[in-house]
Amino acid sequence: MTGQGSGGNVLAAICSFFIPGLGQLVQGRLLPAFLFFALAGTGYFFAVLIIPAVIAAIIHLWSIIDAARFVG
Repeated sequence: MTGQGSGGNVLAAICSFFIPGLGQLVQGRLLPAFLFFALAGTGYFFAVLIIPAVIAAIIHLWSIIDAARFVG
């Protein structure tokens, strides 16, 4: 059983660094992967407006932390 800090979680966090939700997808968590990707992607799409870009960056960071801290 892998836990927090395992090599799989480090790889998942690195994946989420490049594409929000990819780390969750690597871990086999489809719903969180889709939600992180959709929310961050929508925020980055509207990055011309300052507030959505900030929210997207926070969601992206949350995606990385969630992938790194997953215990399953």
